[in-house]
Amino acid sequence: MSKMITTPCFFEPWLQFKNPIVRHLAFSIASPNILADIPEDLSLKHYFELHRDSIWQTHYQNYETRLKQLDQQPQPLIDFLAQLKSTRLGLRFENLLWFWLLEDDYHPYQLLGHSIQKIAGAMTLGELDFVMFNQETKQVEHWEVALKYYLGEGKLDLAQWFGLNREDTLQRKLKHFTERQFQFTEANNHRIQRKFAVMKGQLYLPSDQNQFNLPTWVNTTRRLGQWGTHIPTEPFYRLQRHEWLCPDQGVSSQPAIWWTNGLYYHHTPAPSFYMYRQASLLFNLT
Repeated sequence: MSKMITTPCFFEPWLQFKNPIVRHLAFSIASPNILADIPEDLSLKHYFELHRDSIWQTHYQNYETRLKQLDQQPQPLIDFLAQLKSTRLGLRFENLLWFWLLEDDYHPYQLLGHSIQKIAGAMTLGELDFVMFNQETKQVEHWEVALKYYLGEGKLDLAQWFGLNREDTLQRKLKHFTERQFQFTEANNHRIQRKFAVMKGQLYLPSDQNQFNLPTWVNTTRRLGQWGTHIPTEPFYRLQRHEWLCPDQGVSSQPAIWWTNGLYYHHTPAPSFYMYRQASLLFNLT
C-alpha cells in the first residue's frame, strides 16, 4: 500500500522558542514519530506500538508553560545536559526526554527506571531505555527511544531507507526493536504491560524524483526533507550538528558556496531541509 504526498499544516511549536536547547527539548516532546504505523512487512517477534501524533501534541500542550519558563531561564536544562559527556545526538535526544519525564507535574508518567540493564551471569542481554507507570491507564510501559535520519531510495520500500552509515537501515533498526529491545517482560520487579518505540528525527526523499508513492507507514504529518548528490540552486546554509534536532532561531552559518556532506536548510518561503551526499559515498542505488 502507498499514499501520495500531501501538504498538511505542520505542528512545529518548537520554532517559537529562542534558546537552542529549549528548542531541542520542545522538538523532542512535540514532534511526531517518523513512522505513522509499523510496516506490514516487518515480522513482529515481540509486539510494540507507536504513539499517535495527538499524544505528543497533548504532552507538548501540558508542558508549554514550563518550556516558556525554561526559554527565559534555561540553566536547569543546561546543567542537566552538561552531565552528558557524549556528543552523540541520539544520547542528547534521550537525555532531553529524560529531563521531561523527571518533571512529573506535567505528564501522567511515574518514571520507574532509566537505562535498566538486563544481565544473566556474565552476559548482558540488553538495556531498557525507560520504564514508567502510566497513571492514566494504570499500566507499566517500556519505551525505547531513537533519533534517526534515513534517506529513501528506489521505490521507497522498507529495505530502501538508509542512514548516513549505510549499514544502519530503517529495516534493521525496526528488526532490532522487535527481536532484541522489546524482548523483556519485566524490569525492576515490574511487569511490563505495553511497549512503545519513540522514533523521531527525519526522513529524506530523493531530490531527483518529482512524484512519490509513499508507503503508508511514512508519517506525512511531519516535515519530510530531500536528499541528493547535486547542489541545489536555493540559498541553503549548512546546519551545525546540534541543529539536526532543530535549527537555531537565527542563521548559524553563511549561505553555502562550496558543499560538504551534511544537512542544509533554508526557512523562506517555508522551512526546507536538504541532506547533501557526495556520490562517491553511495552504492547500490536503484
